[in-house]
Amino acid sequence: MKTYRIRKPKIVVMGGGTGLPVILKSLRNQGVDITAIVTVADDGGSSGVLRDSVKHMVPPGDLRNVLVSLSDMPKLYSDIFQYRFNKEDKFLANHALGNLIIAAIAEMRGSTYEAIRILNKMMHVEGNVYPSSEEPLVLHATFDDGTQAVGESKIALERKTIKEISVHSHQEEQAPKASRNVVRAILEADMIVLGPGSLYTSILPNLLIPEITQAILQTKAEIVYICNIMTQKGETEHFTDAQHIKVLHRHLKTNFVDTILVNIEKVPEDYMDYEKYDEYLVQVTHDFNGLREQGCRVVSNDFLALRDGGVFHDGDKVVDELLRIVYGPKSLERER
Repeated sequence: MKTYRIRKPKIVVMGGGTGLPVILKSLRNQGVDITAIVTVADDGGSSGVLRDSVKHMVPPGDLRNVLVSLSDMPKLYSDIFQYRFNKEDKFLANHALGNLIIAAIAEMRGSTYEAIRILNKMMHVEGNVYPSSEEPLVLHATFDDGTQAVGESKIALERKTIKEISVHSHQEEQAPKASRNVVRAILEADMIVLGPGSLYTSILPNLLIPEITQAILQTKAEIVYICNIMTQKGETEHFTDAQHIKVLHRHLKTNFVDTILVNIEKVPEDYMDYEKYDEYLVQVTHDFNGLREQGCRVVSNDFLALRDGGVFHDGDKVVDELLRIVYGPKSLERER
């Protein structure tokens, strides 16, 4: 007997960086209700310049990439939106055109939230895209030796073991606030997907906004962490997959991750172009017992995609596993 579902499952994907769009692009045509919650703590490159130049501007780079990944606009339009000016172009050097468009609409309408809402319609985006906060946030890192670093772009440069990360409003006396609709999306979700992305600078900055922390701990959704394939310089050097989860649980002070997706396919020797991808070190090692001790179900598989001398997640393979989980027995229990 077939089971016919009345509604689409609601999947919230949280993070930033290059990993998030890969998953979203593969999710887009799978008949699910997608919400992307995007970090706003980036302070480097084009995003950093714009957040410092335009009043109340949150860094647009990760938002730009997510919009494109969920858009069905023709490739030419996408290429124009993603075009980055040459470094010789002085004033416009290294700015992505899409970043400038987001900045312009944000200034016109008074907020990045409104800019993204307008671009959702203009770009025919499938799903919802929200900045995690409507103001730019500042990351603070405390290292094991007691020293500190302020700013997302400066943390990894220290090459020290991070003890704790915290997220702050530009107005230090105020706690960071979640963007409109973010808490509701988390509480109504069937699944929350964290990553893939930089553990300390792309994933945790979202989770540590107090309203989001509370929502994550209250939601009945299945919470899935997509573990990075490679360790990252200045963030997760020498980390096992279990250490990734330990950091997440320590920061939220409880074991909240239900499932972890782990790649077990080996990266071929001498494949990585370490000059081009200089933030990556070696493959994340596995500690399945350590994961289970923290209450995590482990889904291990070949999630590896190799291209351009780099190591990435295969979005289609990852999404196949996510859909097996979201359509599984727990999903049926939630619908009853």
